[in-house]
Amino acid sequence: MRDEDIDFSDIPELGPEFFAKAILWPGPKKQITLRIDPDVLTFFRKHGRGYQSTMNAVLRKYMEARKERATDVRPRTPVRQHVSGR
Repeated sequence: MRDEDIDFSDIPELGPEFFAKAILWPGPKKQITLRIDPDVLTFFRKHGRGYQSTMNAVLRKYMEARKERATDVRPRTPVRQHVSGR
């Protein structure tokens, strides 16, 4: 079958809004060693298969929230300490 013969009539066209909201995939995951509190690990393991992916998703949401907050807040200027008597 040629591309021209494919019927796309039941598939909506994707516009700029779709691509503006698209999530860029970060690439393959990295294997690391991570120390987790036992109760945290137990909590996630109770959810069964895919618990590590769930942990990754939670960390991603935290990272995204911190990035958003960092752009909303002006950088603080360093506080200069005054040393008297010198």
